[in-house]
Formats: sequence, structure tokens, C-alpha cells
Amino acid sequence: MRCFLLLTTLLLSLYAKEQTMSIYDFTLKDIDHKEVSMAKYKGEVLLIVNVASECGFTPQYAGLEKLYQEYKDDGFMVLGFPSNQFLSQEPDSDEKIKFFCQGTYDVHFDMFAKVDVNGDNASPLYKFLKKKQGGFLWMDAIKWNFTKFLIARDGKVIKRYASNVKPSEIKADIQKLLK
Repeated sequence: MRCFLLLTTLLLSLYAKEQTMSIYDFTLKDIDHKEVSMAKYKGEVLLIVNVASECGFTPQYAGLEKLYQEYKDDGFMVLGFPSNQFLSQEPDSDEKIKFFCQGTYDVHFDMFAKVDVNGDNASPLYKFLKKKQGGFLWMDAIKWNFTKFLIARDGKVIKRYASNVKPSEIKADIQKLLK
């Protein structure tokens, strides 16, 4: 009985911690491999996107950069997370990804080091995002590159968008959060 009570207390404690976690509890490496605390973004509206350089949706970089440029002064940031989990469409090093993004799409929003978004080695941030906003039919897995998560100024995960949703289609949701 005592073991059961200890186990129950431990599980409840872990559950309570999970419920109070926010996006600001994570630290990740940026594209230059420097540690970045997500607390840096407190008070901003965020659009978190898993990206790839050799995908049919890669032209969305232009739309993401346009959104960033339009709303950055209002407290909006795009965070790009390269991932090579979908048909190896992001095979290059972080250095080459950065060069591609800046040279091809003039990307100025924050880019991070390549991560897994699914599976046992998925980034803890992506595990958190998927738990807060499940996918189609409550299947949490990221289906493809350019899945997007919209985060409110208080760090709450507001909405998840499929890969085929263009950045321009998210504009109204961003505007609501910026008010």
C-alpha cells in the first residue's frame, strides 16, 4: 500500500509539473549552435515551423519572411526548425541551411539547429507542442515539413496548421494575438 501511495504521489507530481510547463521552459540551440532560452521570447507572438530546404513547401520561406517583416515591430517572431525526417528533404548541415535560407529567401527570422520533430529523439519542444495541439484525428505526429504552431504572448500554444496552410492564411490569427 505504501508503495502504491508513493507511486501515486510521484505520478501526480509529474502530471502537475507537466501542466505548469510552458514554452519558456525550453532551451535549444540556434542555427549557429548557441544555447537559446525560449524565455527570450516572452511577451511575443510566435510562429514555430519545422522547415526543409528541398521540399515542395520550401517556397513558404518567402511567406514566413513576409509575415515576420510585417509584424516584427509589433512583437511577432517566426522560429524555423529544420528537420530531415521527411524523405531526407533537409540533408545539409546547419551552416549550409543558414546559407540557403539567407541567400535564397533572405530569411531574417530566427533559425535553429536541425531537430527531429517525431519519434523517440524528437526535440522536447516538439513533444510539448504536439501534446498541446494534437494533429488530425488527435494523431500527434507531425505529418510533413512546414507544420506550424501559433503561440500567444503568454506562451500558450493556440493553434496548429498543416503544411499546406500558407503563411498568408495565418495572418488574421496573428493579428488577433497581436492586439
